Amino acid sequence: MSQSSTPAVTDAIYDASSLGRPRMFVLGLQHMFAMFGATVLVPVLTGLSVSATLLFAGIGTLLFHFLSRGKVPAFLGSSFAFIAGYAAIAPNGEAELLPYACLGVACAGLLYPVLAALFRAFGAKRVMRFFPPVVTGPIVISIGLILASSAIANCQTNWLVAVVAAAVIVICNIWGRGMVKIVPILLGVVVSYT
Repeated sequence: MSQSSTPAVTDAIYDASSLGRPRMFVLGLQHMFAMFGATVLVPVLTGLSVSATLLFAGIGTLLFHFLSRGKVPAFLGSSFAFIAGYAAIAPNGEAELLPYACLGVACAGLLYPVLAALFRAFGAKRVMRFFPPVVTGPIVISIGLILASSAIANCQTNWLVAVVAAAVIVICNIWGRGMVKIVPILLGVVVSYT
């Protein structure tokens, strides 16, 4: 009998409830830190209202949970994918240009129902054939590169905290086991600020 050369994934968690309530709370806490940073940073970078962003992120999340019947544990918040579009239309956060940038984001948002209809009509497997890692990977890399200047500007306020946080996250992701590998962002926040 031949064995596959690919190692089995033993750290994967398909049902968080199998971890128990204390560990689920820790995962939720990490998700809150990851979500809050993105949901607040995007409006700060674009000049939009943080409170309005949080309100509509909450409404969108509740609507998503209602429509998906609570089957997908997710938070719908701000997306860094639209930062370049905002920067192209209102590079310095000009208040008079923000409505045009928001209209562009709203038009892009209309693609979500179209994609959802494609998933429903053809199934996830057939639609995802058009979004392989070679397509989605460079998009994620581009978003990260666009945000690099903002990250460096934030790091300049305290390089020690930034380097310690990044080091803890990388170390936990590479060498961590169990919960340490699952909550690297939370550990990065806790260790760097203590």
